[in-house]
Amino acid sequence: MKVFRVEWLYSPKGKTWHRFSKDVVAEDKDAALERAYSLLGSKYGIKRRLIDIKNVSEIKPEESNDPTVKYATRDTNE
Repeated sequence: MKVFRVEWLYSPKGKTWHRFSKDVVAEDKDAALERAYSLLGSKYGIKRRLIDIKNVSEIKPEESNDPTVKYATRDTNE
């Protein structure tokens, strides 16, 4: 599994755009993008049409501060 940082802009009512990012664990960029859309929709109730994806980039697991990423990429021998 790889770690991706998805960066996007969100416009709640079509007025001002807010910049956000989320680290996700996925097999490839397409799966990371789909995972990000899924998380944004389920956790925050954001519709896909209100999201403008700007960047999907692979990062090292050590660069992420997200606890779910750290848990998913931890070494099982610890």
